[in-house]
Amino acid sequence: MALEWVEGTLTKIIDETANTKRFYFEISALEKFDFIPGQFVTLDLPIHEQKNKRWRSYSIASAPNGTNTFELVIVHLEGGLGTTYLFNEAKVGTKITLRGPQGVFVLPKNFDNDVYFICTGTGIAPFRSMIRYIHEHKIPHNNIHLIFGCRKFQDGLYIDELKELESKEPGFHFHPCYSRENEVPAGAHKGYVHPVYQALLQENKETAHVWLCGWKAMIDDARKNMADLGLDKKQVHFESFG
Repeated sequence: MALEWVEGTLTKIIDETANTKRFYFEISALEKFDFIPGQFVTLDLPIHEQKNKRWRSYSIASAPNGTNTFELVIVHLEGGLGTTYLFNEAKVGTKITLRGPQGVFVLPKNFDNDVYFICTGTGIAPFRSMIRYIHEHKIPHNNIHLIFGCRKFQDGLYIDELKELESKEPGFHFHPCYSRENEVPAGAHKGYVHPVYQALLQENKETAHVWLCGWKAMIDDARKNMADLGLDKKQVHFESFG
């Protein structure tokens, strides 16, 4: 059954980094916006006459909280019609037609085995939603490793929040990686995400499950590395963009 389009209102916009913003939406027609952590919404933006050329999909970055609100974290793509509209024209009070939630890249049904969430840039959105939900609902789990890659410190997303969650949630391990910093603080990694998960997976590659989200190039490299490590395809779940 096709999902209905509804009207969402922008209630808050936060400049997160130089090219990333957090957009908060409220759907006044709904009492509660229900979704599974990891799902996405599609926005119908006023950027083209043809419907399918106006649609842009983004993973929900917030956890379901029983309200009719949700958060998206979006990076401005140079020359991208959708993000240029959102960054330059949309403002608090702007109404945007949207539909969702959609998607099957969602919170695992059980955590009997260790889980590895690997992401770059705004690919952190679904995992932030999942981790917050796990923590807030006290969902039992084995080790959960969140390995997040970006270039510089100023490109980091939700870093302080995830560090705090790491200190509060037993078995949750946060591994920020910075590819263009010469020195990094304790608990962080210099370079790309690949060496970090490759080292971690040596311990339990037969049983671990991996979720990948980010730019297509990272996903392609990671899937090849997983195969080289001997992981079965069924152990690897991914969602790519770009």
